[in-house]
Amino acid sequence: MTEATETKQISEKLQGILTSIETLTVLELADLVKALEDKFGVSAAAAVPMGVVAMPGAAGGAAAPAEEQTSFTVVLVNSGDKKINVIKEIRTVTSLGLKEAKDLVEGAPKTIKEGATKEEADKIKKLLEAQGAKVEIK
Repeated sequence: MTEATETKQISEKLQGILTSIETLTVLELADLVKALEDKFGVSAAAAVPMGVVAMPGAAGGAAAPAEEQTSFTVVLVNSGDKKINVIKEIRTVTSLGLKEAKDLVEGAPKTIKEGATKEEADKIKKLLEAQGAKVEIK
């Protein structure tokens, strides 16, 4: 960003959004861009991710943490040795059919559920890890 852009004053609401975005991982940023594109019917092209990546240095580091996260994404990292059991568990925690669940498991890492509560995400993780899968909650 240019020096003139950095010194431009923005509203507290926008500053809060920037602070929240700074805490996201690259994958979460990509999901955010896709969600914004879908919601508003626009294309972000390459300019938005580059601008977002450049922002963390502009905030000065010690910003207050955003509100506590209430929505979580459950990601299957690896199915482990018991692939069939993991597929069965995927079908119980999602509305996927057999083929879709199998494709998800074989295509890991893949998102299993987005927008889950902390309790729901923990339950899914526990069920899948009991079958030998490796699961992350983001």
